[in-house]
Amino acid sequence: MTSPVAENLTLSDFDFDLPESLIAQEPYAQRDCSRFLAIDRASGRIAHRIFSDLEHYLVHGDLLILNDTKVFPCRLLAKKSGGGRAEIFLLSEQGVNLWKALVKGGVGDGKRLGITTEIEAEIAGGDADNIRMVRFHGIEDIRSVLPEIGKTPLPPYIKREADKDDRERYQTIYAVHEGAVAAPTAGLHFTGELFQRLTTKGIELATVTLHVGPGTFQPVRVQTISEHRMLPEQYSISENSAQRINRAKAEGRRVIAVGTTSVRTIETAAAGGNRVAPGAGCSELFIYPGYCFTVTDGIITNFHLPKSTLLMLVSAFAGRERILSAYRTAIAEKYRFYSYGDAMIIA
Repeated sequence: MTSPVAENLTLSDFDFDLPESLIAQEPYAQRDCSRFLAIDRASGRIAHRIFSDLEHYLVHGDLLILNDTKVFPCRLLAKKSGGGRAEIFLLSEQGVNLWKALVKGGVGDGKRLGITTEIEAEIAGGDADNIRMVRFHGIEDIRSVLPEIGKTPLPPYIKREADKDDRERYQTIYAVHEGAVAAPTAGLHFTGELFQRLTTKGIELATVTLHVGPGTFQPVRVQTISEHRMLPEQYSISENSAQRINRAKAEGRRVIAVGTTSVRTIETAAAGGNRVAPGAGCSELFIYPGYCFTVTDGIITNFHLPKSTLLMLVSAFAGRERILSAYRTAIAEKYRFYSYGDAMIIA
């Protein structure tokens, strides 16, 4: 599903130069101490704050939408029978010991990889978009041992191996429903103390679930962006959360989405209207300039990669030139970028 109206934009319209030194490699010592760039959507004014100042940009009655998906340790290191190394990046479970996965290392169909001395992974066929089917042997259910043998799936631009601290820090404090291969990173900045201050001020919270998959980060390989297609990602919205969102909209209160995944979830569930339907489904919604937002009144988000669908989404919300100008300002001010980086609010 794509935006209903498209501007005549190409991939190069969403490019920018980012010094490698600004790509965050480690999280902040404290979650809510990240820097925070605030953009006034109406005037374009920018302010520089700390994330713990978020409460000053929200008002009584605002509704925050949180994606409560949980990252699972889906990265498995493997050995080929001839001694070479390979990697299996689990994506979605198709049945007991049968998974869709990305497999690195030039492994052909029918080949087996050693995971541990007892567990093997058989490459059981291919799928579209370089996704393979992997069947595990020597274990009753591979999921039961993933916490021990799996690694936290840090993004490739973090140039280090995941460590034990990443198990906690590459996860929001409100993560509940396991199934994501990447964290909804805008939520990484929240702390329990910050939530307490927000609720005391009268800020309402509602959760949705979208299991972040490879579609969110799939490179755009076409020059005309309207030709790009998103891979489906599973989402669900409870009856309670749908009622909270619909009540806020009916009462004229702001709905502020925490992260692009929350945006895509509520906009998908609204299907072009201003009421969100509860239930589960798959989102293939690609949001880029020209899209008409019907539910989202504000976005809290991190700084995104050049030419990415995430950058296109925030550009659709605030305007491409305004976002690229804000990014230039952030680079000049040496903000930290990407998953473990700094944040912004657009409202």
